[in-house]
Amino acid sequence: MNTQSIRMNQTNFRSAVRVNRSLTAHPERRALEWMARRAPRWLTSDQLTALGLLAQVAAGISFALSRYHRYLLLLVIVCIALNWLGDSLDGTLARVRAQQRPRYGFYVDHVVDIFGAVALMTGLGFSGFLHWQTALAMLIAFLVLSAESYLATYTLARFHMSQGFFGPTEIRILLVFGTVALMRSPYSTVFGHKMLLFDLGGTIASVGMFVMAIVSAAHHTAELYRQEPLP
Repeated sequence: MNTQSIRMNQTNFRSAVRVNRSLTAHPERRALEWMARRAPRWLTSDQLTALGLLAQVAAGISFALSRYHRYLLLLVIVCIALNWLGDSLDGTLARVRAQQRPRYGFYVDHVVDIFGAVALMTGLGFSGFLHWQTALAMLIAFLVLSAESYLATYTLARFHMSQGFFGPTEIRILLVFGTVALMRSPYSTVFGHKMLLFDLGGTIASVGMFVMAIVSAAHHTAELYRQEPLP
């Protein structure tokens, strides 16, 4: 592909509208912009993206090792915070500095999310705090929901960063609370039955993500059908 073709593709590309209605969206946006405007000049968006990925991988490793040393769960919480910083601030930093690369940024950011999710769920599976079936169910549900979101972004030019009032930040907050609870006890009692706390939370999360994916798919299919009626 020659330089002229590349420039034409860049000119014709239209960024998707970002939609975020999560509970923390507004205060988070203000906090990220405040940090981005005060970030050192040597810090780049790519470095923040790498930080987010490495932190999520480290969280998975820490979960796996915490079956031997429970206090490594504290490191998990630190890694989740660093993952939020890297994953959330990279795009804001690029926008504040007018250094957006829409196609590159979207692709890299979400490929990193996929690999990070695999690392985190693998670590949880090895942790012993939930059964492998639950970890795999959460990973599959996440990938299905992500795939639906990416397809909707391509076809509707609208990227939903949250599902209802829940977005990535809310999920991290719940994961932190769950990790703190693990330090006290890995078990929960439901209707008189004792079960692993993360099996309970993971099952609820898996069902929730599958339902969100089905509802979103139905809604977007109907919207696209209306936009492209049969002749």
